[in-house]
Amino acid sequence: MIQGSDRPGPREVLDRYHRAMLDMDADALAGLYADDGVHEFPFAFPGLPERFTGREEIRAGYHALWDGSPARPEEIRDVVVHPSTDGEVLTVEQTVSGTVAPEGRPFRFPGLLVLRVRDGRLVLVRDYMDGLGVAHGLGRLDAVAAALRKEQGR
Repeated sequence: MIQGSDRPGPREVLDRYHRAMLDMDADALAGLYADDGVHEFPFAFPGLPERFTGREEIRAGYHALWDGSPARPEEIRDVVVHPSTDGEVLTVEQTVSGTVAPEGRPFRFPGLLVLRVRDGRLVLVRDYMDGLGVAHGLGRLDAVAAALRKEQGR
């Protein structure tokens, strides 16, 4: 908590963020954001938007991503938190691991998050995930390659 406040500080918000990710709980995740919060994917790949803008778009976007996903995250490990000189900002190195249903094939995706927390709410998340690693782990490399070829043909 922020000293003298009942609002969660950046590290507590990070812990809640990780819990929502592991639970694949889009409602809990969206509840961490300010009404006008933004979640960006700077290393976007086909099939994933560049950003979700606003709490309700974040909720709907994550419902869409998770509801049909065979990937089940089980652990967020190798977490290294780098505080910033700006007290609202944390940079987080992490690895998400789990399994892909139904065969139980393991996956491991390294990533980097940059979080800005203001008044106990996420106002900006930059989610630098390993998109090719995600596609490989989900068995979707061929679909990503086809989508990239299609984009090149425009």
